[in-house]
Amino acid sequence: MAQDRENPDVPFTSLLDLPLSSDLGRVSDRLDALARAQDSLQGLLDAVLGISGELELPAVLRRIVSTAMELVGARYGALGVLDERRDELAEFIPLGLTAAELAALSGVELPRGRGLLGHLIHHPEPLRVAEIPDHPESAGFPPGHPPMRSLLGVSIRVRDQIYGNLYLCDRHDDRPFDEHDERVIRALAGTAGVAIEHARLYQQVRSGAETFQRMLLPRLLDLRPLSAATIYRPANEPGHLGGDWYDALPLPGGAFVAVIGDVVGHDIEAAATMSQIRNMLRALGLSGETSPSGVLTQLDRILATVDEAVFTTACLARLEPAGGDWSMRWTNAGHPPPLLLPPEGPPRFLGEEPGIPLGVDPGFPRPEHAVRLPAGSRLLLYTDGLVEETDQPLDHGMAALARTAGACAGHSLEELCEALVTERAASTADDIAILALAVPSDGR
Repeated sequence: MAQDRENPDVPFTSLLDLPLSSDLGRVSDRLDALARAQDSLQGLLDAVLGISGELELPAVLRRIVSTAMELVGARYGALGVLDERRDELAEFIPLGLTAAELAALSGVELPRGRGLLGHLIHHPEPLRVAEIPDHPESAGFPPGHPPMRSLLGVSIRVRDQIYGNLYLCDRHDDRPFDEHDERVIRALAGTAGVAIEHARLYQQVRSGAETFQRMLLPRLLDLRPLSAATIYRPANEPGHLGGDWYDALPLPGGAFVAVIGDVVGHDIEAAATMSQIRNMLRALGLSGETSPSGVLTQLDRILATVDEAVFTTACLARLEPAGGDWSMRWTNAGHPPPLLLPPEGPPRFLGEEPGIPLGVDPGFPRPEHAVRLPAGSRLLLYTDGLVEETDQPLDHGMAALARTAGACAGHSLEELCEALVTERAASTADDIAILALAVPSDGR
């Protein structure tokens, strides 16, 4: 038997009898737990940033579910939103189901909150179930539903009221959810409540701003024999109020005036200024001035006289019958050029020399141009949100506009406007306004 070199009477085996291995085991378990906690904390911090970055409520709800699944390694996840009475689910957002599992559930009504889901609605404490079928309140699954074994449920509160419940089923390692999982998801649920409240406030503010903006835009007058359509889409920013505007009105003698503009700014002051300018232009358009450049020059002088610090672009056109066709005179105050869609041939931008925007120098001459509009022609006046992109040159957006407009030339004016906005809305961060006009195909 080996002896201790310092004390020959003490064998090495006595040292091995010390509880060193068990202590190391406990230390290892603690280190594993600490590493797991650190990973969960980092994951939770990343989740907070990710969820907080969403503003659209549907995207927020789905992000909450997917994040919860990632944090605890769950195969399935869902978020149930309570109805106004808070006793049933009004909405159910499931994630994790495969295409085959979704197909098997086709036609099956989404859960309303019975069984274990109902238990969590009426008892909003965290719920962990290792074996779902063995729980006394388990109501089973509908035909075609994939088998699920374990459950972790946590309620989500918004302003101290239960908004809904977060459900997770079956960890990927097939172990039941544990206390650590519960703590992580409870922390996530607190963050989720704040994110949901922010998304709801964003919706309210955006809806209110959009309603106010639309109230400022005019309802077009009777423009027959011209056809007309308009569309306005606000930017996807909370509380955004744009300065985009348009108008069209008939004049004595059978002529028409059409105008579109964009006041610099994205606040209530820009929106109010937009409304004032539009009303001034209506008065000026009906005053007897027949020159588009003269109308904008008068407007610019009025704004300078009343000390309005306004910087706005605008394009104003005067259309009138000319034999079997129509004629148009227009002036452009720093605005994107009109797009002409003739009955035959490709779309063409009327990119003649533009003038300076309003609010720069009211004494500076404004160029005016003229063009013939063949019977059946269409004219598009639009704001820069339809063609400008943050990471592309302006030519790219204008080419896309001409391409889409040409492809939709046979559609109605309303369908044309909708197609243009749908094509461009995802790539622009600004408001979009369009005024589309069509001269009669018979020239009258």
